[in-house]
Amino acid sequence: MRELSIPEKNVFLDKQSGKDFERPQYKKLVRRLKPDDLLYIKSIDRLGRNYGEILEQWRILTKEKGIDIVVLDMPLLDTRRGKDLMGTFLSDIVLQVLSFVAENERTNIRQRQAEGIAAAMARGVRFGRPPRPLPENYHSAYQRWKAGAITGTAAARECGMPLSTFRYRAEIYEKAKLL
Repeated sequence: MRELSIPEKNVFLDKQSGKDFERPQYKKLVRRLKPDDLLYIKSIDRLGRNYGEILEQWRILTKEKGIDIVVLDMPLLDTRRGKDLMGTFLSDIVLQVLSFVAENERTNIRQRQAEGIAAAMARGVRFGRPPRPLPENYHSAYQRWKAGAITGTAAARECGMPLSTFRYRAEIYEKAKLL
């Protein structure tokens, strides 16, 4: 954008995923656009990654807002050129193909991510923060709670943990005793 001499105040950058159009900077950009403005987009997948939504947003921007769009990495997607029927037709076809590719890539990323997580879990990789060690008085508090001598709340308080954590750890403790 700097190479195009676009002022910083006119550059809108969202840090979150392009999976949908509920992005603060994108919404701010759309509000500021006026008819005959020119919108530069680095790549179509920077606009979004949902086929239907990309097409809908493109229609809103070009037809309703009356702006021109230039996709920098795809010169065929420049609405300033070819305002005739053939130019519009070619631009629409390229847009549809690229929108499909962007959504397909998002689907592939999610699938590869799920496969990677499953493979890691199969290898025994644990996700999340490691559990804290049980307090030294856990066994005695657990035994008194199981015997009905104290409530779960009192046992959890003795161990210095929330009741939900006490019950969760009790479940694991019971399973470990069965093994």
